[in-house]
Amino acid sequence: MQFRQLGHSGLKVPVLSFGAATFGGGNEFFKAWGDTDVKEATRLIDICLDRGVNFFDTANIYSRGQSEEILGAAIGKKRDQVLISTKATFAMGDGPNDKGSSRYQLIKQCEDSLKRLKTDHIDVYFMHGFDALTPIQEVLSALDDLVKSGKIRYIGCSNFSGWHLMKSLSISERYGWSRYICHQAYYSLIGREFEWELMPLGLDQKVGTMVWSPLGWGRLTGKIKRGQPLPAESRLHKTSDMGPPVQDQYLYQVVDALEEVAQEIGKTVPQVALNWLAQRPTVANIVIGARNEEQLKQNLDAVGWDLTAEQVARLDAASDVTPIYPYWHQRQFVERNPLPV
Repeated sequence: MQFRQLGHSGLKVPVLSFGAATFGGGNEFFKAWGDTDVKEATRLIDICLDRGVNFFDTANIYSRGQSEEILGAAIGKKRDQVLISTKATFAMGDGPNDKGSSRYQLIKQCEDSLKRLKTDHIDVYFMHGFDALTPIQEVLSALDDLVKSGKIRYIGCSNFSGWHLMKSLSISERYGWSRYICHQAYYSLIGREFEWELMPLGLDQKVGTMVWSPLGWGRLTGKIKRGQPLPAESRLHKTSDMGPPVQDQYLYQVVDALEEVAQEIGKTVPQVALNWLAQRPTVANIVIGARNEEQLKQNLDAVGWDLTAEQVARLDAASDVTPIYPYWHQRQFVERNPLPV
C-alpha cells in the first residue's frame, strides 16, 4: 500500500482508508448504508490491515456513537497498529449546546469519542462542518488545547468553503495554534466542484485532501448503467438519492467512459473511478466503504497500478462541466490562473 504525506505535516497515511459509517445502522439513514456489527467489523479491519490499510475514519454522529463504539471494539488490542480519525460539530442531542463547534461542545464530544473508541487519543480530529455562530478563534483555541493535552494529534476540517478554510488557516498562523492539515471533502468523477476553489487552495496552502463518497453516493459502483434499471431490492434507490442531484445523461456519459476504460484494462468501474481520484492533485487519501468482504477486497484493488495519461484525459473529458462564476471567467485567463489539473 502506498503511503502519502497528509498535508503540511509529518504524518504518513495510506492512499486508502476505511470508512466506518456502515458500522451500527442506528437509524434508517445509516441502515441504508449498512448495519455492520462488531464481528463483521473485526473481519473487515483485519482484511484492511493485511493489505496495508491502517487508517480508519468515523464520526460521532454516525449512528449516534454506535459506529465509534463498534470501531473501538473491533480494533481492540490492535490500537498501536492503526490511525483513527473521527469528527464533531453536528447535533449529538437535543439541548442548546449539543451541536456546533463551541469550546464546550468540542471538549465534551472529544471526551465522549475517546470513551466510545476505547482509546486515549484521536489521530486526526475533524470539524464535520463549519459553525458560523462560534468564533473561529474559539474553535481553533479549543482544538489547540486538545492537541497540547495529547488527546488529539492533528486537526482537519470537512465540508468547508474556501473562505472558511483560508480564514481558519490565517488565524492559526496569527496565534501559533495547530492548523488544519487536511480537508475531508466530497469529490468524484460526477462531482468535480472541489477542483474550482478548494483544490487550488489546498495546493497553495499545503492542505491535503481526504475524499469522502468517492463513488458519487453509489452512482459509480457499476450497477447504474444506461438503459438498465436498478433491481427493486438495490440499496442504491436510497443511497444515491441522499447525494446531490445528477442529471441522468451526464451520469451515463461518465459511466460509459468508465466502462470503456475498465474493459480495456481488466478492472471494474469503481476501481477505475477510485484510481482516477488517487492521481488527482492534493489527494492524500480516499475513504472507501464496504458492507462485506467482497466489496472491500474489490475496492482495495483500486490501487497499486495507474491509469495512463490518455485514459485519464478521456475520463476528464467525459466528466467535465462548465463551472459556475467566477471560475468559468478565470478559465479565460488561464495563462495567469493555471488550472490545478
